[in-house]
Amino acid sequence: MERAEKLAELRSLQARADAIRKSFGFSPPGQVISLASLGVSPDDTVVVEADGFGGATTSVVEGNYPVDYIAKFERFFPSESEARGAAELVWHGASPRQILAAPA
Repeated sequence: MERAEKLAELRSLQARADAIRKSFGFSPPGQVISLASLGVSPDDTVVVEADGFGGATTSVVEGNYPVDYIAKFERFFPSESEARGAAELVWHGASPRQILAAPA
C-alpha cells in the first residue's frame, strides 16, 4: 500500500472514530475540557483532560500548563462528567489529596 493510500485510509478511520465519539458525546483524546486556576496559589491549576473514550483525568498541576508543569495530584475517572465533578469539588475548596487520591 502506498503512502498516499495509507494516509487516505488513516483519514477515513479518523473520520469514523470522530463520528462515533460525537454520537457518544465523548471529547477527542487529549482535549482539555476544564481548566481553572485553583486560587490557593497562582501557580496551581486544575485540569481535566479527555482520553477520547469517555473517560478523563483530573489533575492539579503547578507551573506553566501545558508547556512546563508538574502534576501534584492526578486521577483517572471512567467518565468525563465524574472528572469534571471532581475538579469542581477541588475548585470549591475540597482537598485535592482526598478527591484525587486513588480509591481504596
